[in-house]
Amino acid sequence: MAKERFFLELVPSEAVMKSWPHVVIVGGGFAGLKAAHRLAGKPVRVTLVDKRNFNLFQPLLYQVASGLVSEADVATPLRLLLAKSSNVQVLLGEVVDLDPDKREVVFNDRHLRYDNLILATGSGSTYFGHEEWRELAPPMKIIEHADEIRRRVLSALEEAEQTPDVERCRFLQTAVVVGGGPSGCELAGSLNELMQHAARRDFRQLDPQLCRVILVDPGDRVLRAMTPDLSEAAGDYLNSRGVELVLGGRVQSIEAGRLTVDFKTPPPGTPAERVLEAATICWSAGVCASHLGKLLADRTGCNVDRGGRVVVEPDFSIAGHPEIRVVGDLCSYAHTVDGKPLPGMAGPAVQMGGWVALDLLSQLSGERQPTFRWFDFGSMAVIGPLFAVADLRGVKITGAFGWLLWGLAHLAFMPANENRLTLLTKWLWMIATRQRASLLITGRADQHMGVEVGLERAERIEESKPPEPQVSAAS
Repeated sequence: MAKERFFLELVPSEAVMKSWPHVVIVGGGFAGLKAAHRLAGKPVRVTLVDKRNFNLFQPLLYQVASGLVSEADVATPLRLLLAKSSNVQVLLGEVVDLDPDKREVVFNDRHLRYDNLILATGSGSTYFGHEEWRELAPPMKIIEHADEIRRRVLSALEEAEQTPDVERCRFLQTAVVVGGGPSGCELAGSLNELMQHAARRDFRQLDPQLCRVILVDPGDRVLRAMTPDLSEAAGDYLNSRGVELVLGGRVQSIEAGRLTVDFKTPPPGTPAERVLEAATICWSAGVCASHLGKLLADRTGCNVDRGGRVVVEPDFSIAGHPEIRVVGDLCSYAHTVDGKPLPGMAGPAVQMGGWVALDLLSQLSGERQPTFRWFDFGSMAVIGPLFAVADLRGVKITGAFGWLLWGLAHLAFMPANENRLTLLTKWLWMIATRQRASLLITGRADQHMGVEVGLERAERIEESKPPEPQVSAAS
């Protein structure tokens, strides 16, 4: 007899499950997937809803953008990851509304009831009020954006191969990365390695001397979240590899192939404004919470911070709604020793998701879960082949050993064994040969820049509407 399955009405067919509490998890990223895994096989019915059918290992997107690995190496289908969990159902769709009084979420024109709700929809990119820059300088938050960056870089090199004009080649072989955090430094270092290697070995007409990667950041050093000595080591390495650092300047405008940087306190003898021309401009300078945070605030009255993150209680619930938990990049959790909100990284997200799942199970069994305590493993960033900087709870490491620790940490966080194997193989192949296997130019120009759907599209449409005319009392 075939195993019983869920009905299309999303009500479990197995009698025993009908009495189990229904936990709805929105978002299959680090936090949401960890919560689902912790609840797997437990006496709860779990429904995981995500607008993508895969879990994305976002920290390695820059390697997709620079052709080091392929899309499938950093993404794993959610159904594959949860196939053995009979009490977990995965549904494709984006939650566009919720009713906290009825305890319902709305997606695909369907109302899904919950007993407990875990929101883990992550974060996106912000352009600080200049949304028109998005098309000109792609962010790096989803696979399609990484594909677009790779397409732009490789297409520019292909055009340069057929261009006799030296100044035009200089423009085509230049890339600008905005943002000197871990993502920006990793992308700048990887693009520089790609362009230098391609110009020397893969193309016949390109001059490697014309390849140029510029990293722009408003601070006085890159990797400002790390200690000054590690920032200096990262900056020195990037400089030694040919990456130009433009520090202390803020982006004032972005046009097609042109970026203007303004310096508030320029060094003596230097202009207060600098124009950078490049065929490829990438953005990694700002992060904002998922649009679901704003929706949750509208529906429940909960507080959000300046970045749109939901301010949560010590158990990740929101005031007045203990059945709603918010975890990962979507939440602002400031119940820490120093009172600073937890950073939006994979480590905290995984710990949040796991703790909330255990707390729900503890409540069902009438027990109390110990207070959440984040264990800070440290931070790290890979700057180039066999070179990374890491601060592991005060232990500072640079160079090849730092790269080895970085690689082991990322492989450990990778949710699927197959991805671990393919990543390790491609990394070792790159080290041995300097060759990159994922240098395909696919799709039409800019086709990946309109991928955002649902809440983001609806919000942009609403913002673009002209204000309604005020009706005076006299009329």
